[in-house]
Amino acid sequence: MFTTAEMRTVTIGRQRLRVAVRPARHEPGRPPRVPFLLVNGIGANLELLEPFVAALDPAVEVIRFDPPGIGGSPVPARPYWISGLCQLIARMLTELGYDQVDVLGISWGGGVAQHFAAFQRARCRRLVLVATATGTMMLPARPSVLMHLLTPRRYLDREYLQRVAGNIYGGVARIDTEEIAAAMHDNNRAGLSRGYLYQLAASAGWTSVPFLPLLRQRTLILAGDDDPIIPLANGRLMKLLIPDARLRVYHGGHLGLVTEAAELAPVVDAFLAAP
Repeated sequence: MFTTAEMRTVTIGRQRLRVAVRPARHEPGRPPRVPFLLVNGIGANLELLEPFVAALDPAVEVIRFDPPGIGGSPVPARPYWISGLCQLIARMLTELGYDQVDVLGISWGGGVAQHFAAFQRARCRRLVLVATATGTMMLPARPSVLMHLLTPRRYLDREYLQRVAGNIYGGVARIDTEEIAAAMHDNNRAGLSRGYLYQLAASAGWTSVPFLPLLRQRTLILAGDDDPIIPLANGRLMKLLIPDARLRVYHGGHLGLVTEAAELAPVVDAFLAAP
């Protein structure tokens, strides 16, 4: 349930996007913060990151959206590439009145965030990459984990999610499947199957390895030490590739931004607020 976020529908060409904006709470004597854009993982709608948003400094304005075909955003007429989605995001920001934002991407959304930072450079001030990797050129998860990611079934079938959550998400999910099931299902509009497949197709063959050394944004990488989907070595690889990137390893799994929100939100806040 949202307490302060304003829900909007933004139309970009023929595509409608469901957007949530948590307004900043301005305090006298404090300069305004740069707005903060969150890009979610595959199949997940914007509600999933509510615990993280609630733990962020209320002085920062936070923008979330459902990608095409997920949650409250209708399925697009045709598949799209990550490059096309980044152009759509840039137009969404223009429509909402934002010139520049800080960007956080988690998992699949981390790939989108990397691409956005590289090819929409003027729109992205700082970059936060969470539980993500470099696309096709990465250390992959085990096949037994990957097979569960080929369909959106975990978003649609709560009992199935509780059976497999520990194996695919790690961290808290290994001991408390109910918490993960609640985070994934309560107040969650499950992504349509076609929208999920379009997200898979968007990242097919994509890699950020060639352009990561060209990034000029200050970058924070958050990686879990028990993430079956994105092994920790991928975070270390990105730190080597991105100039002056910071790597923070947290104790947890793939959904650490949700289950460890109280720990990680202050880390992100401090990074974004630093001079």
